[in-house]
Amino acid sequence: MAEFPSKVSTRTSSPAQGAGVSVSALRPDLGFVRSTLGALMLLQLVVGLLVWGLIADTPYHLYPAYGWVMFVAVFLWLVTIVFFSLYLFQLHMKLYMVPWPLVLMIFNVCATVLYVTAFISCSAAVELTSLKGSRPYNQRAAASFFSCLVMIAYGVSTFFSFQAWRGVGSNAATSQMAGGYA
Repeated sequence: MAEFPSKVSTRTSSPAQGAGVSVSALRPDLGFVRSTLGALMLLQLVVGLLVWGLIADTPYHLYPAYGWVMFVAVFLWLVTIVFFSLYLFQLHMKLYMVPWPLVLMIFNVCATVLYVTAFISCSAAVELTSLKGSRPYNQRAAASFFSCLVMIAYGVSTFFSFQAWRGVGSNAATSQMAGGYA
């Protein structure tokens, strides 16, 4: 028992060393913005904002079809912001227990299907809900065009996220270390 105090280490650490996530760890990854996935997410955010901005500037609440388009556009825009932030700040690497390629693929498939319905609803209702050549007609027609672009962007993202999930062109170790985006 006399040897016990001499064998015990009494070294202490500062609170900064024991912290899990620090503010300096949340630096944006500009490589993600330049990647295919990042560029497609930026396109989806910008064009999705145009879709719901154009619809919101018309009296959409009078027609159920435009209420659906607004719901799809705003909801998917917000969820895309969340995914973009997760990947931009590499938070998906800290939450390694979540299968991010699979989650992203499922989200992109659902977003594509929802935007297909929104595009069809918006396009079919333009002629019926406004006079040709009027301001609401032009805004709704433009929203239909941009919803088609966002639908295509989500479809392309679905293809690339399927490839990332399947692991085309890399092994699991390199895709995990590269952040999971092409």
